[in-house]
Amino acid sequence: MKRYSCSSILQTAAMGILVFLLSACGASHNIVYMQDIQPDVMVALQENKPITLQPGDKLRIVVHSRDNELAQMFNLNGGAQNLGGTNNASYYTIDKEGKIDMPILGLISAEGLSRMDLANLIKYRLVSGKLVRDPVVTVEFSNLSFYVLGEVNKPGRHLIDRDRVTLLEALAEAGDLSINGKRDNVLVLRTENDQQIPYRVDLRQASNIYASPVYYLKQNDMIYVEPTEVRANQSKLNANSARTPAFWFSIFSMLTSVILFITK
Repeated sequence: MKRYSCSSILQTAAMGILVFLLSACGASHNIVYMQDIQPDVMVALQENKPITLQPGDKLRIVVHSRDNELAQMFNLNGGAQNLGGTNNASYYTIDKEGKIDMPILGLISAEGLSRMDLANLIKYRLVSGKLVRDPVVTVEFSNLSFYVLGEVNKPGRHLIDRDRVTLLEALAEAGDLSINGKRDNVLVLRTENDQQIPYRVDLRQASNIYASPVYYLKQNDMIYVEPTEVRANQSKLNANSARTPAFWFSIFSMLTSVILFITK
């Protein structure tokens, strides 16, 4: 029977530990965001793109004026109640033709406009028609949202309450990626022209993030963070996969037992 020296066994164990440490270093390289950013180097950003309205969006629109009685004619449920944020507030829904139907003003095309664009358009219609003096129009989003799934700390539906939301801001609202989330292949699904289009983003590269068409999110975008291979293996029945810490711990324990047996 061939016998092995203690030194050779120790060398083998050391090599196994070294391999484990090297793999751990490689894993840490995969969890750092925007690794290509250089000190004192300006990063070019995309033009600010506010969210534009689409059919199905619900809006809260209130007209204010010095002549309060006239202004109330353009507000659903009296407008004044809406200002208090009560449950009595009513909302305009953009129809499939991309329009809303306001009292007296009639149909107004809203699709493709930003929140501020629509407010300015309504104000123009009121002033040009000499319907209200010095109107102030506020437009607020009601049901706009995005979704985050997968390896994040707070998955689910997140409301949009401002004119623009970036992908990084969305992930921050979802509590950031967990340690088990793949940073190099984040999937964003976007519905355009009745088709769902997939986009992939590598969070490790700032150039990839800022140049992506989904850097600025739109309503109903769905973000999916894929689990790492280690995480995927842990979910299988064979949890002691060769890529998991449990596997390396069992190997180390076995080698230690063999060394103790031989040296007796």
